[in-house]
Amino acid sequence: MIPFSFEYKKAASVKEAISMLDGDAKILGGGHSLIPTLKLRLDSPACLIDISKIESLQHIRDNDNSISIGAGVTHAQIAEDKSLATHCPMMGQAAKEIGDIQVRNRGTLGGSIAHADPAADWPAVLLAANAQVTIQNSNGTRTVDIDQFFKGFFETALEEGEIITTITVPKTMANQNSAYVKFKQPASRFAIVGCAVALAMNGSTIESARIGLTGVADVTYRPDNVEKALIGEDLNEASIDKSVQDVTDGVSVMSDHYASESYRKHLAQVFVKRALKKLM
Repeated sequence: MIPFSFEYKKAASVKEAISMLDGDAKILGGGHSLIPTLKLRLDSPACLIDISKIESLQHIRDNDNSISIGAGVTHAQIAEDKSLATHCPMMGQAAKEIGDIQVRNRGTLGGSIAHADPAADWPAVLLAANAQVTIQNSNGTRTVDIDQFFKGFFETALEEGEIITTITVPKTMANQNSAYVKFKQPASRFAIVGCAVALAMNGSTIESARIGLTGVADVTYRPDNVEKALIGEDLNEASIDKSVQDVTDGVSVMSDHYASESYRKHLAQVFVKRALKKLM
């Protein structure tokens, strides 16, 4: 389909982009989240503000205890980055699983999480990684913990006149490990169910656990009950099988032409187990 008409503007800086924003303008990064919704006429902004050439959004920076990633960094750049491969390998694993080569080369990390598709990969990965999101507006910047960023179906903590500038992920410590696995749609490669897991170990015993699930509900979430059940357990098949039985408790599980509610519940258990067993 053909989208409704809109005005196109290109911003040279984040400050300029913010000055262009109003209630009927949208930010355009790589376009792989926004453009399909425009073509389907699910959205009809009066203006698109292109931020794809803003240099300050293009960095991957190795800090002392974390890695900061500009919102304009593409999935392909994340997949290929050596610092992330060393210090947060789950990021590279997930990036390689996103879409096809065209999507990976154009789609951006910031655009994906701003769109907050309930079947996207990054929300689950960033939840497990305990990331932080830096947001800029006309008054300055603010930082939001990833646990507070995703609010609902295609809904985030972003307010009018704000732009994501940086996503910061802690470096994986010597006693930590992580993994991302998913059951994907064969065409789009979106997650029917995806699971990201990050564990901290004390010997063979699980000291802390963070799990992110995508594709299950209308918003990516952490199954807190499963995380708590894992703490203090040895990482083995018996403890995993025992701990993940209630992974969808208290969650309104989606049902669509890809997977029924009951099948998604089954997949959620299966893929949490698979992610955990990759870390054994």
